[in-house]
Amino acid sequence: MGAEVGATTSLFPFTPRMGSYLRSTHRSSIADSASTIASSQDAHNLLRADSGAEYDSEIVINLSTIEPHINGPFTPDLSTPLSMFADTVKTNDWPQSVSAGLIGSCTNSSFQDMKRAEDLVKQASAAGLKPKTDFFITPGSEQIRATLEDNRTLETFSSAGGTVLANACGPCIGQWNRTDGSKKGETNAILSSYNRNFRGRNDGNPETMNFLASPEIVTAMSYAGSTMFNPLTDSIATPSGTPFRFSAPSGPELPADGFAEGNVGLLPTTGPPVPSTPVVINPKSDRLAPLDPFPPFPNGDLKGLRVLYKVSGKCTTDTISAAGPWLKYKGHLPNISANTLIGAVNAATGEVNVAYDTDGVTKSGIPELAARWKRDGREWLVVAEHNYGEGSAREHAALQPRYLGGRIILAKSFARIHETNLKKQGVVPLAFATESDYDLIDACDEVETVGLYDMLVNGGQGEVSLSITKNGTREERRIAVKHTLSKDQCGFILAGSALNLLAKLKGGDARQ
Repeated sequence: MGAEVGATTSLFPFTPRMGSYLRSTHRSSIADSASTIASSQDAHNLLRADSGAEYDSEIVINLSTIEPHINGPFTPDLSTPLSMFADTVKTNDWPQSVSAGLIGSCTNSSFQDMKRAEDLVKQASAAGLKPKTDFFITPGSEQIRATLEDNRTLETFSSAGGTVLANACGPCIGQWNRTDGSKKGETNAILSSYNRNFRGRNDGNPETMNFLASPEIVTAMSYAGSTMFNPLTDSIATPSGTPFRFSAPSGPELPADGFAEGNVGLLPTTGPPVPSTPVVINPKSDRLAPLDPFPPFPNGDLKGLRVLYKVSGKCTTDTISAAGPWLKYKGHLPNISANTLIGAVNAATGEVNVAYDTDGVTKSGIPELAARWKRDGREWLVVAEHNYGEGSAREHAALQPRYLGGRIILAKSFARIHETNLKKQGVVPLAFATESDYDLIDACDEVETVGLYDMLVNGGQGEVSLSITKNGTREERRIAVKHTLSKDQCGFILAGSALNLLAKLKGGDARQ
């Protein structure tokens, strides 16, 4: 929630319930130490707010007055109260049937979450009901999986017709086998308790509408199989014809016997590192490839850059580096780079993943054009709108453009984690000083940086602008830009990447 309101860091005061959780997860010594600190005087108490602390703003949220909401589709920002969701579905002509319900993953898969969902499953099973749609359950960790198995919760889900998946991100990043017959390009609706629902993220189908809700809401609506169902007020017909309505679910906050350890083979092992150990990769592998160091920044401003693509609208890390089946190439940068920006909308034409070369006629996918320009020795930049890089902090969304020859991302604003990732890989994130200047630059325009090199050498001090030469007309103009590069980050850019700089400081090799 802190990130949603713009906070870089969120701090929470220590409470007795945190102590209970630590003891339940076999960390009693930490709980005891924290409790001692939390009960000490202000001068020695780092686990509560200082007396008289003042804040720039205060947001008060009364959880007891908040109605359950459903978010989406295609963004976690679009939120609809549960009582208004059915009407919203009708108004927007969204699908009225649910293709799949999914709970768990790295989000909303605590022991209590799963026990509350189990409570609903038991209620429905007692009434003779089965889920009307595919129902998937993803434990969030090995500890949660083992604990739920010991408590027979997973057995409850399976007996009711649910499918228990591996304790991994899974469907949240598109790694699951859809069994409902939905085909790519077909509009359909799924509900999940995961934390991301950007277009194409969850199954590679850009027409799949993923609506985010709590595990309890997703579970209940899986039994109805309809986006028109309100679990708080509506009933489901049982096989006997008797209407059934869910009662508010309940579940223990912590397991009575503590959390199970699970598969000890998955626990970390200790041992001294041996830098001389060779890393052997099959040269024919399409899953693993060595990461060669990126070249350092040249001794001067960048010249001859071309705008590879001008993006219209939202450009998330899923837009830049799609998930799903592509994730098998996370260890092979050349292969995964073939998905670079394939979800981006062309600002000039409205097409998705259609880029035009400098002749204005030759068109291809964005990664294909980037690869062609790379072969020709032509470096490039991308022009984008607000919050470029929103979403998961996927490192590949910065690695891939860098690998293909990207030098600059020019946007109206950046998602801060992605902006930092760009800097670490040697890509320069620049923001329009005047947002309307976005309209002055187009795909294939030629760009030269002015003052960028001096600013980098001076540790972030100095003004930067871009000299734009319009493709075709050769008209020239100047655009002022802003940056947030620190002295250390300037060092990353000059060295070619943070890894290059660290290797240089340690006298090693940046090759991985």
